[in-house]
Amino acid sequence: MTTDYLKNCFHSYQETHLKNRYIHLEHTHPLIKKLEANFEVIEIGFSVLGEPIHSIKIGSGPKKILMWSQMHGNESTTTKAVFDICNVFAQDSSQVIQKILNTCTIMVVPILNPDGAKFYTRHNANDVDLNRDAKNQSQPESRVLRNLFDSFKPDFCFNLHGQRTIFGAGNTDNSATLSFLSPAQDKACTVSETRKKAMEVIVAINKLLQTQIPNQIGIYDDVFNENCVGDTFQSLNCPTILFEAGHFKNDYNRESTRFYMFQAILFSVYYISSNNVLGATFEPYFDIPENRKNHFDVIVRDVKLFKNNMWDKVDLAIQYHEVLKDNEIVFIPKIEGIGDFNQYFGHREILVHDNEILINNQKDIKKGLEVESIIVNSVKYSIKLT
Repeated sequence: MTTDYLKNCFHSYQETHLKNRYIHLEHTHPLIKKLEANFEVIEIGFSVLGEPIHSIKIGSGPKKILMWSQMHGNESTTTKAVFDICNVFAQDSSQVIQKILNTCTIMVVPILNPDGAKFYTRHNANDVDLNRDAKNQSQPESRVLRNLFDSFKPDFCFNLHGQRTIFGAGNTDNSATLSFLSPAQDKACTVSETRKKAMEVIVAINKLLQTQIPNQIGIYDDVFNENCVGDTFQSLNCPTILFEAGHFKNDYNRESTRFYMFQAILFSVYYISSNNVLGATFEPYFDIPENRKNHFDVIVRDVKLFKNNMWDKVDLAIQYHEVLKDNEIVFIPKIEGIGDFNQYFGHREILVHDNEILINNQKDIKKGLEVESIIVNSVKYSIKLT
């Protein structure tokens, strides 16, 4: 499966009815109904508010892969990619796809947390983080996933998430467009045979995508947390891979990231279908840089600011806050910090050369202030996304 093949698949089968950041059941229900013509679609449970949770069963092969998206309701990029991939399996009759269908059985849960998806929140309707509920199983959505895991008995799990714009791939100015993790399965973070299998797949993904997004792939630290789903499934000796959709330059709606995530997921399925994954090639996993919280959306550098009865030179760190308004996600820029941010990188940087600035035509600058525009020497910089 080549890069050109993956790109052609994406452009041929992308689900055009899904776009931007706000994705919930009203958007996906007609797509799920359409997929019933090709796959086994089952209502496997309900959310806190009684919304249905579906699984889509694809293929009939002996290698079983379980994947779920929107465990956190405001992490929708992987959901878009999942439906793009479903379209590939439903419509592409090529030999490579048919081989996957004959080699693998893929179980997809497109939206595990439909209430959180509707309200665009990380947590479910009981304000519980489902990815910290693996041990207690206190929520209906958590029990739905665990019951599916127990009955399906997967050989691999794909835990599909989205990450904030604050992460860089290592201590560099490269944004972590995609991130991965082979979670720990014990407190000692043992590099077990199970973890090695997940690492081998991540190594293959990284090799594929470095030619397209060089130095923009990271891994998370592997501190063990028995409350996390990935750690739990890994501890049950099922190789589990965390996929995180991050930021690509000027791509706040995550459509470019969707393109790369599509490739990462589909290629992973292909790799598992085509190889006896035993973890033999796991070692380059440790060459992938660890994510760092070293980015802000905007940094305004070298601002002349009067504080504590004296003039000082500071940086302003601005972060976009995602707000659901009129069924759309609006990005509200707010000052996150005032100080020295030389050790951080901005996805956008404005250098004001030790000048005083106006924010929203005012001199009063404080943390938490919503920023519409910045004026420097009569030059106006718009901060809001368009």
